[in-house]
Amino acid sequence: LSRCSKLCYAIGGAPNQVAGSAASFFLQIYLLDIAHITPFHASLVLFIGKASGAVTDPVAGFFISKSRWTKIGRLMPWVLACTPFTIISYFFMWYLPPFVSGRVAWYLIFHCLFQALTTLFQVPYSALTMFLSTDQKDRDSATAYRMTMEVLGTLIGAALQGQIVASAHVSPHCSVNPSVNTTESWHDPASIPYSSDPLSHQVIYMIAAGVIAGVYLLGIIVLFLGVKERDDPYALNSDRAIPFCKGLALTMKHGPYVKLTASFLLISTAVQLEQGNFVLFCTHAAGLRNHFQYLVVTILVSAVLSVPFWQKFLQRFGKKCAACGISWMIPFAVMLVTIPNLILAYFVAFVSGLSIAASLLLPWSMLPDVVDNFRLQNPHGKGHETIFYSSYVFFTKMSAGIGLGISAAGLEFAGYKPGICRQSDNVILTLKLLIGAVPAILILLGLFILLFYPITEESRKETKLALEELR
Repeated sequence: LSRCSKLCYAIGGAPNQVAGSAASFFLQIYLLDIAHITPFHASLVLFIGKASGAVTDPVAGFFISKSRWTKIGRLMPWVLACTPFTIISYFFMWYLPPFVSGRVAWYLIFHCLFQALTTLFQVPYSALTMFLSTDQKDRDSATAYRMTMEVLGTLIGAALQGQIVASAHVSPHCSVNPSVNTTESWHDPASIPYSSDPLSHQVIYMIAAGVIAGVYLLGIIVLFLGVKERDDPYALNSDRAIPFCKGLALTMKHGPYVKLTASFLLISTAVQLEQGNFVLFCTHAAGLRNHFQYLVVTILVSAVLSVPFWQKFLQRFGKKCAACGISWMIPFAVMLVTIPNLILAYFVAFVSGLSIAASLLLPWSMLPDVVDNFRLQNPHGKGHETIFYSSYVFFTKMSAGIGLGISAAGLEFAGYKPGICRQSDNVILTLKLLIGAVPAILILLGLFILLFYPITEESRKETKLALEELR
């Protein structure tokens, strides 16, 4: 693969991350503090939206596996067809409707549409990795390019959204004591609400949505013009496509895939909890209301810069060894929860970026190895790639939706009240648990399961040689 092809493929995945990042970091606080819906209803919007995206995964995998080859490939038409509808649904997801009674239904509909359409993009786009090259090093390199650009897209989404909408979450009533340098203490009563102007906030969020929609369109154009999809190079003329239901049953019995999926659905849930609650934690529990957008940018800049490091690391020491980097965020996140210091917060943000980069790169780098392993055990079947990728995305989205739904429901139970300067002690404690203890437990459980992942660097080389002979 040429560097140009790898770069164009990587750029094509960035827009999905730009939009997804803005939603992950800011949708929950938008629903609570701008749309003024209750935490319970916010939890329903977040969970059902994620669940709709998860349910779409196997459906997308089924129809894509039935697709015929066209002049531009079998996967590319799906990527192109869903893009305009994804942009429209994303734009209206941030629109503040003039009515109040039906707002929950409005956000539920457009969040579900957005999640479902991004799934229709993500499944064929991620499966496209297997149709760029037959060489493992080429695919790993393309995955590293993709992860770098996707993390950069996450950075762009969070930075654009954060810088544009930050003014919507600042109130002149919620001032801090300037004499305190390390921790910010509120000197106003908790009963004073935000001085909100819904119309101006709507305009701000609409501007942010329009900018991100433009980025989305540009990235898809680059992907279409710069990437050529190849047909399955291992398939013989006599090979038959694996029926979707049979293929799904076979993947669920494939040991390496089960262990990889179980491990990273726990780890991805932990990362989603960090993303979904970080802005709320900075705003209400750590006294860092005026710094949250810069902390988010610090996390993502660190992640972007560390992806090439992790790519070199896994090439030299192996992919399972590189997974240890995911655990780095645990002690520092616990420190931030117990000692909400501004300097420590930036250091934690930097280390968290290193861990998030590892958690993003590794599963997408290991999944092609699992597909190759399956191909070797089932040499006369084809069309199973989209089954692997769609079911993997299904499990990770479903677990993330459950995690975000539970976290929003926990805030409702703790008594979160939108639009006030200071939340109750129960809400602050809940946010600390959602940022510190819960992600730490999930990451440790995920890494424990990964210890039993059977594909090593030696077995990868053996599989590569066997597939070369098959080809």
